[in-house]
Amino acid sequence: MRRRFLWCLALLAPAAMASSPGLDPALAKRIDSDADMVLQRTGTPGATLAIYRDGNLVYQHAYGLSDRERRTPATVSTYYEIGSITKQFTAAAILQLQEAGKLDINATLATYLPDAPHAKEVTLKQLLSHTSGMPEYLDGPDVEQWAVKPATFDQIMARIKDKPLDFPPGSRWSYSNSGYALLGRVIEVTSHESYLGYVKTHLLAAAGMVHTYTVDDESHLAGMAKGYRHANGKLEPAPTIHATVGWAAGVLVSTVDDLERWNVALRGGKIVHAADYALMTKPVDGSNDYGLGLFVDTLDDQPRIGHTGGSFGFTTSNQYFPKQGIQVIAFTNNGDNPEPGQMLVTATFEALYPDIAAAARKPAAGEDAAVTATARKAFAQMQKGNEDPAMFAGRLKTKMASGLSERLAKQVSPFGEPSSFIFKGRRKDNDKAWNDYVIRFGPGNYLEFGVELDNEGRVTGISLG
Repeated sequence: MRRRFLWCLALLAPAAMASSPGLDPALAKRIDSDADMVLQRTGTPGATLAIYRDGNLVYQHAYGLSDRERRTPATVSTYYEIGSITKQFTAAAILQLQEAGKLDINATLATYLPDAPHAKEVTLKQLLSHTSGMPEYLDGPDVEQWAVKPATFDQIMARIKDKPLDFPPGSRWSYSNSGYALLGRVIEVTSHESYLGYVKTHLLAAAGMVHTYTVDDESHLAGMAKGYRHANGKLEPAPTIHATVGWAAGVLVSTVDDLERWNVALRGGKIVHAADYALMTKPVDGSNDYGLGLFVDTLDDQPRIGHTGGSFGFTTSNQYFPKQGIQVIAFTNNGDNPEPGQMLVTATFEALYPDIAAAARKPAAGEDAAVTATARKAFAQMQKGNEDPAMFAGRLKTKMASGLSERLAKQVSPFGEPSSFIFKGRRKDNDKAWNDYVIRFGPGNYLEFGVELDNEGRVTGISLG
C-alpha cells in the first residue's frame, strides 16, 4: 500500500504450505493474486492468511518470507507478534473477574488502584472502551528507545502521571494503550495472580491454545517470523517491544490457527458468559465503533467485529463477519502504516463477496463534479505536503502552514496513487456541511476522506478515517 519495491517481487516465494478445503480454485487464485499485490505494494516480506466459516477452515495460505536474511519461507504455522489483538484477552479477563464477583467494571479505577493516575476520575469500563481520556504512555520522541527495555508498572505510570486527561471521561473516544496497562494491573490486584499467569491459566488453557506465547519467548520459537519496517525507503529489521512494556496492551505472539481457537471459544461462551460477549461487541457511549476490547464496525456496509494489531515489525488483523459467518485472519511481518494485515483481510473479504464489494463502490446520488475535483486536488496536495495556500481557508489554512501539512503528508503519501475516488454523500456535523468520499488505492487499500468547503470553494475542513 505504501511503496512499490522491485526487490519484493523476488521475495514473494510460493507458500510452504497451503490448504483450501472446498474453496473454488479460481477464487483461491484471486485471493492469492490480491494478497501478492498487497505484499508487493507494501514491501511486506511475508504473511499468513486464513479463512474460517463457523470455526471450520475454508482456506489457508502463506506468502513470502518469514525471515528475509535467511530466506526462510513463511508457513501457515509461522508465529507472529499479534500486538493489540492482546487487548481482547485483557478485556475478557476483566469480565471473567467481574463474573467471579472480584470487580465491577462500572467502579472507578481508584477502587482497585487508588494511587494510579486519574484513578478517581475514570471507570474500568471507560478504560476498556478507550473513552477514559487517559494519556498515552507509548507517545514521545524517546518511545522506541524506551520501549525495548524492561520497565516496571510504576515506570510505565511515570510517563503519564503528570499529564492531564485528554478529554472528560466518557465524552469522546481515543485509543489508549495506557488504559490497558492499568487494566493489566487491576487483573493482578483482584486475581492475586500475575497478568501473564492469569492469561495462560484462565484464557489460553480454556480456549485450547497451545501455540500462543509472549514476545519474551520469540528467540525460542521455531518458526518465529522476523519483524520488519521501512525507514527512509528501505526495509530494515525492526526492534521488539519488551514484554514488560507491551504487556496487557500488546504482548502476545501466536499462529493463525491458535487465534481461531480463541475466536471460537470467545464467541461460544467458553471464556465469558454470552451476556458479557454481547457487552464486548456493543459500541459504548462516546464511541461509534468500539465495545470492550473489540472494534464493532462495518466493511462494505457489512457488520464486522474484531481487532487489528501493530508492533514495530508486525501488523495483524483478526476480523469476524457475523452476517456471513466468516472469520478472516491475516498476519504480516511488516510494521508499517497503512497496515498490510488489515489490507489483506479487506482484499480477501472482497474477493469472497465481489457483489457486496461492487455495491459498496457505487457512488451516492447528487455528486457535484466541481466539489469532487476540489477534493481530489486537495488530497493530492496533502500527499505532496506542498499545498497551494489558495486552496485552504480559515483555521485549516493556518494549521496547514504551521505543521499540519507535513504531518498529513507523512500519513497519506504512503497510500500511493488513488485508483478511484468515490462520492459517498453529504452530511451535516453541527454547522458544517461535509462531502464524503472513499478513496481506493488497490486491493484491500482504501481511505475514507471528507472535505468541507466555504462559499468560494476553498477547503475549510478535512476528515480522514
